[in-house]
Amino acid sequence: MLTSVFGVKGETKDYYIVFLSNQSVNKASTHISILSALKGSDLDAKKAHVYSYTKSFNAFATKLSESKARELSGMDGVQSVILNQYRKLHTTRSWDFIGLPQTARRKKLESDIIIGVMDTGITPQSESFNDDGFSPPPAKWNGSCHHFANFSGCNSQVHNAELFGLAKGTARGAVPAARVAMYKVCWASSGCSDMDLLAGFDAAIHDGVDIISISIGGLTGAYTNDTISMASFHAMNKGILTVASAGNDGPSLGSVTNHAPWLLTVAASGIDRGFQSKVVLGNGKTVNGIGINGFNLKQKLYPITSGDDVAINSGSQESARFCLENTLDPRKVKGKLVRCKLETWGSDSVIKGLGGIGTIIESDMFLDTAQIFMAPATMVNSTVGETISDYIHSTRSPSAVIYKSEQVKISAPFIATFSSRGPNPGTKHVLKPDIAAPGINILASYTPLQTLTGLKGDTHFSKFTIMFGTSMACPHLAFDMVCMRKATPMSSRVNQNAELAYGVGQLNPRCAVSPGLIYDMDSMSCVQFLCHEGYDGSSIASLIHSKSKIDCASLLPPLVSEDAINYPTMQLTLKNKKGITTGTFRRTVTNVGRDKSTYNATIRAPKGVNITLEPMTLSFSHTSKRRSFKVTVSANVNGSKKLVVSGSLIWRSCCNVVRSPIVILNPQYQNS
Repeated sequence: MLTSVFGVKGETKDYYIVFLSNQSVNKASTHISILSALKGSDLDAKKAHVYSYTKSFNAFATKLSESKARELSGMDGVQSVILNQYRKLHTTRSWDFIGLPQTARRKKLESDIIIGVMDTGITPQSESFNDDGFSPPPAKWNGSCHHFANFSGCNSQVHNAELFGLAKGTARGAVPAARVAMYKVCWASSGCSDMDLLAGFDAAIHDGVDIISISIGGLTGAYTNDTISMASFHAMNKGILTVASAGNDGPSLGSVTNHAPWLLTVAASGIDRGFQSKVVLGNGKTVNGIGINGFNLKQKLYPITSGDDVAINSGSQESARFCLENTLDPRKVKGKLVRCKLETWGSDSVIKGLGGIGTIIESDMFLDTAQIFMAPATMVNSTVGETISDYIHSTRSPSAVIYKSEQVKISAPFIATFSSRGPNPGTKHVLKPDIAAPGINILASYTPLQTLTGLKGDTHFSKFTIMFGTSMACPHLAFDMVCMRKATPMSSRVNQNAELAYGVGQLNPRCAVSPGLIYDMDSMSCVQFLCHEGYDGSSIASLIHSKSKIDCASLLPPLVSEDAINYPTMQLTLKNKKGITTGTFRRTVTNVGRDKSTYNATIRAPKGVNITLEPMTLSFSHTSKRRSFKVTVSANVNGSKKLVVSGSLIWRSCCNVVRSPIVILNPQYQNS
């Protein structure tokens, strides 16, 4: 395990990140000199200075007033000054579910792969990070190992991993021989600051990682002044792919974060494993709830009541429905099961603290994820909740029991309710998220330093826990370099937001063996994209650290396509007026399959949409040969009453199938 720690717990927000031009000397002493000229003395400059980024960026972080930050932005050699902001933090079955069993053939070169992970850190003592038998880090590694984690391996397979007897199996990563370089850039109390994130990228790029996995988001600034966007652009220039989580603000439309085209943005999907708890009522009726409840109640039945029936007084009755602290009468709760409506997590802790037996939580949200409970509890939808309420109020002595959770097989894949959706808030031309990967009910290594729930009164610790979030989906993609061309299609009938929820579809890890064709994207195509999007030459120069302003007029080709970028998906956004919208998409693919191969195209167009392609056949004489094609899409704004309809372009050879979704977005239905 290769680890680094960045940041000071409890940092305030009056910090700025200062980017300098390439002409400036990239040394900490130079950064102090610039601050000294601003502050008036070396002593004040050193007090204000926080970081110098000297490995991969020419930048520094400093504590300043707003007026001093404006003054600094006008100094020679300073390209941009960005306010430091704080971002949100976003197994045993998942790999088998998506088609990568333990028996899959491995490649010897896998031990040279280094994945840089930016998050809250890990517990190096965990069995999952056991490096017994690992060779030293590959020669390309330029970093160092922290004193408390001085070992080089990771991703070990742990047998008989489980939580409360659930999800039992072998906990493993996709590439067990790969290395993990952990960069702690987030803190439980303050989140993830931009200046710590930049320090992580600065070190990871210099250290020699192959892939960066970042499950952090929350801000959606312009691509030229957003820290993750800027840092991942520099990583791309060094040949490093950044894989990022889409966010956990679904199902709201337009909630996707980390949506720059040079980032691989991952949505969260469900696997075919769920966790249910059976509830038996005193009248003999049985209902099922969702969640992870590892408790065996001793009696067959217990008295049951509703939160609003055991309020301290009539004034607290409304809040008591949600079983909030200081709203319930302990005498009426003790020894009973309590039905509570969900407002915030933790009602199981409140009920246990008052001497209650357990909790039945009613909600129509989060029903596709299994919450871990610290006491006997389960979650039911409002229909089941009303059934339980009707029973409680139909008899003088209502009773019930909650049984220990069981593992059940469910229909999958599907996109998690919490997984953030498009449309892309940064541009109407690029589809985001890009792809989906398992992010629900994932068994993950856990710290022994914290209880399973972190709630008051919880006394349960475990080496493993079950988690959900796009932060769980992101690492599934990180090993794969990227297989967007061969993802498994998902159903728009199951997921009503279609590609806005899952991109090209579910991760297919076996495609890494033979992807066939790839869509290469370099920094110049990204610059052309930014020019096409209307970014000014100065802001683009700041992003790429150019010493002179970018002349967009000279960089855009004569025949500009709809999106001006070589992306594997195509999105046409209809204009909010009557008539037909037409878009042209120019793409270039590179052959990474057989030396001699021919691909024939199939177009699938939705009703009311016309899609044409030139040419219909691509022939390659050798590997690395490139071929270009043009796709023209025409659609009527009145042709559909849906937000999104989709078609596809499919290239087929003797040995490969390469699919590109074509999405038609009708923004007038986004809020309907």
